[in-house]
Amino acid sequence: MPTVRARRTGAALGALALTALLVATAAGTAGALPSPSPDQFGGAARHAAQTRISSDLTSSLRDGKVDNVILLIGDGMGDSEITIARDYLVGAGGTLAGIDALPATGQYTTYSLYKDVPYAGKPDYVPDSAATGTAWATGTKTYDNAISVDIHGDPHATLLELAKANGYKTGDVSTAEIQDATPAVQVAHVAQRSCFGPDSASCGPDALVNGGAGSISEQLLDTRPDVTLGGGAATFAQTAKAGDWEGMTLLEQAEERGYQLPTDAASLAAVTVADQDQPVLGLFAPGNLPTRFAPSVATVGGSGGAPETCQANPDYLGAGLTLADLTSKAISLLDAKQSKGFFLQVEGASIDKRDHAADACGQIGETQDLDEAVKVALDFAKKDGHTLVIVTADHAHSSQIVDGATPGLGTTLLTVEGSPLRISYGTAAAGGSQQHTGSQLRIAAYGPWAYQVVGLSDQTDTFFTIAKAMRLDPRALSR
Repeated sequence: MPTVRARRTGAALGALALTALLVATAAGTAGALPSPSPDQFGGAARHAAQTRISSDLTSSLRDGKVDNVILLIGDGMGDSEITIARDYLVGAGGTLAGIDALPATGQYTTYSLYKDVPYAGKPDYVPDSAATGTAWATGTKTYDNAISVDIHGDPHATLLELAKANGYKTGDVSTAEIQDATPAVQVAHVAQRSCFGPDSASCGPDALVNGGAGSISEQLLDTRPDVTLGGGAATFAQTAKAGDWEGMTLLEQAEERGYQLPTDAASLAAVTVADQDQPVLGLFAPGNLPTRFAPSVATVGGSGGAPETCQANPDYLGAGLTLADLTSKAISLLDAKQSKGFFLQVEGASIDKRDHAADACGQIGETQDLDEAVKVALDFAKKDGHTLVIVTADHAHSSQIVDGATPGLGTTLLTVEGSPLRISYGTAAAGGSQQHTGSQLRIAAYGPWAYQVVGLSDQTDTFFTIAKAMRLDPRALSR
């Protein structure tokens, strides 16, 4: 253990180094100043718990040709949800291996628009996943519940549609039902996000039987991404009521149209090619994929209770696949040497769903799943050199880290560091659905064009960043 004198000496040297640096700056000393490091301020060991950046990151912010884009979305993953997961899983001074590893970071705004009078066209400050997904998928603000149509009901081309028309391979991956809002915004255009299949009463004019383009599931089959992986098998058991495939279930239709249909890890592993002749539609659960952790139950005043630890969900790997597994397989199928490149969207869906349920453990486990998927994407991008990885969310949510019991619902968890982590949910009573919030969100990136996310942008800017990086020509859709 260092002596008192040694500690004082180290502190004095640190102060002298700082003073010299300030004096040199004020005097306008010619030439570059030396870069300060933890060693100048009393030793690296002393500051290890307080420092995160240990090297020059400018080399990671570079120009270059973008062949591939991987866009990863944590549904409902606001700054609070990221912090909660980090604190619980790796500690306050720790680093999430994927989410925290992207060097270029900014914030973006997420508001939607009102469709109807008296506020038609004005900002709706607390958006849903449909409007926010439409914003980055099409570059267009719209109303809550809309899937890639504007407030007038007009459809707008999506990144996935544009990428496909421009010769890129495409993929859409989610832990939700593949018809859910975030995956749906890339492949469909409907007025109501609940228009999952031909049996959905909400489809209205969009239904095939009413002369529309069809439900989300039917439009997905028409859009024909090279790779689609997620849940939602139950909807594909519904029968088409009109069109060329009338009288057939959507699953029968998919098989007839050449889709490969894996349902578990073994059958997905057997798939070796994915293209327009043999697209892949992997449906691994009737609804959403199971969560990593069993639910925790928030109670009134529970944020001040005895700490608990999250427990494994025995149903987690029902199909034997994690989000990281799905991401890895999608990348391997899309990264074909003869192709121009690819666009892939990946969603960790149940951060939001478990936040709605005031389930702290559930949302933490889903954030961990997304983090592992981000790590897969980053590892690929670092080897490839021409891949842009973007990680963000659709909207913020309601969970908050607090200092003690609150009037609302709460949960206290015991972190990896052995400290109590008190999480509060204050936007709905027990049994209700916690609300989204209107806060701006983190957006981070790695690879060529990553610097485009720095600063404050809007969700719609993400569409233009990706479209420009991939050199997407909208005229290709009409060819």
